[in-house]
Amino acid sequence: MDPVGLSAVAVVLVAGAGVGLWRRRVDGRLRPVAPAPVPVDGAVEQTGGVEDVQEIERLDPALLARLGAEPGRVTLLQFSTAFCAPCRALRRISAEVVALLPEVRHVEVDAESHLDEVRELSIWRTPTLLILDADGRVTRRATGIPTKPHLIAALAALLRSV
Repeated sequence: MDPVGLSAVAVVLVAGAGVGLWRRRVDGRLRPVAPAPVPVDGAVEQTGGVEDVQEIERLDPALLARLGAEPGRVTLLQFSTAFCAPCRALRRISAEVVALLPEVRHVEVDAESHLDEVRELSIWRTPTLLILDADGRVTRRATGIPTKPHLIAALAALLRSV
């Protein structure tokens, strides 16, 4: 094989390994949800690099009703598709967590049947899990499969504040 071909193969292998390592690191991680920036005179005011925002925006109650999420309860809102194997694994983990924490409700939404809501919530892949507090605010978000201990820890912190 010529040197150009070997170089191309090496670049593809290194890039593939880098993408794989990055996906492994971020997949399933429960990230805190940052609130939308508040515009001040047409621009987002920043103080020391951190946006001046007081509270996470509450989701529209009509949107939550269309998805089957009840107000007043902590909810695991899972977006899935029919042929998604990781979605089934997340469904199992969520059911185990809900069995341990009866104050929490798990709602699974078929992303294909709720395209408008999926677009509104910026769901780009399945499974995506949103953790909603009792007021309908998204407090954490994960794409992929979070671990059961991380999910329990995130919910415990939320339930302590309720």
